[in-house]
Parts: sequence; structure tokens; C-alpha cells
Amino acid sequence: METASSILNSVKTPPHTFEEYLDCYANKVGELVNSYIPQGSHEDMARYLYDPLMRFSENGGKRHRPLICFAACIAVGGNVDRAMSAAAAIEHFQTAALIHDDIADDAELRRGKPCLHLTEGLGLAINMGDLGLMLVNGTVIKDPMLDDATKVRVVNELIDMTKRTIEGQALDIGWARDERYDITPEDYLVMATHKTAHYSGAVPLAIGAIVGGATDAEVEALRNYGLDTGLAFQIQDDLLNIIGKEESTKKDFRNDITEGKRTLVVVHALHTLEGADRARLVEVLSSKERDPEVLAEVVELLDRAGSIDYARSYAENLTSIAKNRLREMVEPSDARDLLESMADWFVNRLK
Repeated sequence: METASSILNSVKTPPHTFEEYLDCYANKVGELVNSYIPQGSHEDMARYLYDPLMRFSENGGKRHRPLICFAACIAVGGNVDRAMSAAAAIEHFQTAALIHDDIADDAELRRGKPCLHLTEGLGLAINMGDLGLMLVNGTVIKDPMLDDATKVRVVNELIDMTKRTIEGQALDIGWARDERYDITPEDYLVMATHKTAHYSGAVPLAIGAIVGGATDAEVEALRNYGLDTGLAFQIQDDLLNIIGKEESTKKDFRNDITEGKRTLVVVHALHTLEGADRARLVEVLSSKERDPEVLAEVVELLDRAGSIDYARSYAENLTSIAKNRLREMVEPSDARDLLESMADWFVNRLK
């Protein structure tokens, strides 16, 4: 297995921005993550479990979670190879969450390819997601580079991350199921922080710092930075789903509207629109509508309510505050610069 340090030292000119960082190392880090997927003792285990999961994971996107785990470890002066198993564990959690999320949403595409429950069947897809969850703690427990005390600390972080993400997912699905239109922006922020911010920002950074030997103050500073920027990431992801361009060819474009998701944009609009406009928004959110013209009509309503600008500004303010806090708590370094650049990348993906 290639190590994290060899991957990060494999280029002559180190990347200066977070986007360059992802582009430079995503594929190699993906290979590292996938090297933790085991092989079965029977050939049909490969056919029905390991090979489809491997194919799904190989279509893994930007790999920002393991890469920010590495950056946090380096930022506190740690040995980045000690972060490998934890970084892989978080990415396998992402894989499991996406597989189960696609099933819950009855989605059709994931990163431009048919979802696993469509290609492999519902039962096998659920099983593959379960395997991804098993890999989360199992990967860390078997790491010979980590002492027992560090393993316990990291596993506790992963357990808490898993619980919080499941709690957030319960709110997200439950609100849609029960056709709740009384959700406030504050409710949304609780849901999105639990569902996304912990596993997409806070925990990768905190764990990277922990295995890197950081002080408690440094761990919490990086965790809080991840909470703020992870929340901004989710808000921007919601915006991409309704007004992005390239996203329309990579996943179910505007399916958040079809599924009646209570995004910050929608929640703000529900509290801003009145009369026929609000009634029309509720009608479409309740109808599982897929007609592109109707979905475009909803986007116009959201824009007219000022909700798209509201969500964008909220995400930008979050990242601005987060960067100032990071500078106060973490010593200057190239790794800290990359993490600052991450915040900008999270909110500039529409620009």
C-alpha cells in the first residue's frame, strides 16, 4: 500500500489552493482508501459484495474528507501516515451513507452512474452499505501505527459522528415524510449540522489533529472550524442541486425539490412567501414532481423570495468567521493555508 506521506510528496510543486490539492491527490488517495476494502473467502462474495462496493467507491469524487484529515494532521506537526486508517474510515462512512441515502431517496444517479440499489438490487445494496459502516471502526482498530489510547479516542469520535449523522438524516427524511412546513431556519441548521457538518468537516479535522498529537485546544479549534465550514458545504450543496449547471449531468438535478427536502433555501422561502406563491411551493414540494418546467418554476419562486441569495450569504458569512477563528488558534503553515482555502472552495463552487 502506498502511504499518505509518499502520496503527498509525489509532486514537485506542492498545490497552493484547496482545489489544486484535491485535483492533485484525489485519485491516489482514493486508491489508498480502497485498499482497505477486504476480500471475501468465497468467489461469490466478490460478485455480490466486494466488487460492486469497490466500483462504487472508485467513483468517489474529490476525496476531500480524507485529504482534510491529512491536512489537519500536518497542521499540528503530526506524522500523516498515522492518519491513514482514520481518513479511510471516514471515507467508507461516506460511501455507506450515500448508498443508504440513495435508497431512502429512491434516487437514480450517483456521480453520473446508476445507483447501487438499481444495478445490484435493494437487498445487496443495503448489505454493501452495512459493510461500509463496518469498515469505519474496524479499519482503525486494526491499525498497527496507533496506540490503544489513540484508537479508543478516534473510535469514540467515529461513533459520535455516526450517531449525529443518523440523527440529522432522521430529521431530513421525517420532515419530508410528514409534510412539515413549519420548519424554521434554526431547525434546518440543527439538521444540517448533524447530517453533514460533523462527518464532512468537524470529525475529519478533529481526528487528523488527534492522531497528529495536537493539544486539546487545537483539536477543538479545528473541530469548530469544520463545523462551520461543513455547514457551509451543505448549504452550498443544496444550492448546487437547484441552480448548478455541471451538477445536472452528474446527479439527479433538482431532486431536492422532487423529494420535498427542507433545505435552507426552501425553509427561508416558506417563511417569506405568502398567498398563492407559498401555496404553489407547498403543492410542488408535496407532489414528487419531476417535470423540469415545474421544477424551474419553483426555482423562480425561491429566487423571487430572496432565498437563494439568503442561503449563499449565510454560507459565505460562516466561512469568513471560521477563517478568522482558525488563524487565532492554529499556527501558520502551508497546511493551515490549505484549510483556509478549503472554506473558500466550499462556498465558491457556484461561481
